[in-house]
Amino acid sequence: MKVSLVLSGGGARGYAHIGVIEELKSYGFEIMSISGTSMGAVIGAVEACGALEKYKNWVMSLDFLDIFKFYKPPFKLDGDKIFNKVKELAGEHKIEHLPVKFTAVATDLTKKKEIWFQKGDLWTGVKASSAIPGFFEPVKINGRILVDGGVLNLMPVAPVMSDMSDIIIAVNLYGDNKVIDIELPYEIRKKQNILEDVWKKIFSEKEDVVNQSINLMMEAIFRYRKAEYIPDIEIKIPQNIASWYDFHKAPELIEIGRFLTKEALKNAKKEGIII
Repeated sequence: MKVSLVLSGGGARGYAHIGVIEELKSYGFEIMSISGTSMGAVIGAVEACGALEKYKNWVMSLDFLDIFKFYKPPFKLDGDKIFNKVKELAGEHKIEHLPVKFTAVATDLTKKKEIWFQKGDLWTGVKASSAIPGFFEPVKINGRILVDGGVLNLMPVAPVMSDMSDIIIAVNLYGDNKVIDIELPYEIRKKQNILEDVWKKIFSEKEDVVNQSINLMMEAIFRYRKAEYIPDIEIKIPQNIASWYDFHKAPELIEIGRFLTKEALKNAKKEGIII
């Protein structure tokens, strides 16, 4: 079965997209097109150029010092360093030459509209799509100022609506809160707990307010846009599993994505959406 995959933004929760993609492939789905916003565009791009396994191995291996290298005072992510590393892992690509149709959605502040990157340099489009205002530098192209696609379209279903796929599956990183207990190997859990303790000392209550503000803004936008285009299957990732900056939780978030994909596919099978 051929799938068009839509990956929403959501910061670090976007690591759940990795587990989603791996589970869909193990189920036998062929991903023929991907549309993504922000972190969804990052993971979607890595998958589209065939480097997801390499990217996953890298994020799974990161320790505190490795992650901290991608931050700059006052604890903001350094977009240039991040994308230089991603390009090192995945290589340079033109979007139109990828084996999978790909769309990165960004927001044009100059023209006050969303922009679809479907050709040209892959990482320029992805960088624009994930340029969270206030945390990453905007991308400037031909006098236009481009920022995170989530400002206008958090889960971009529209770019895949005309694809000749059998089914559209969307991953929503702003699902309702719930408790999910994922078992991880002892050493991985121990490492994550150590990183968690350090992380809490670095990110102050001010950062928690920023996180809450971003979540509220994104939720409002998502509710507004969601009714426009409805996917065949929506995989809902609870927003309480991680804050946008919890990039040290990659192992757990990947497994949560895998677990919730299994649940969503099981329900879709019961409803006759898939065989």
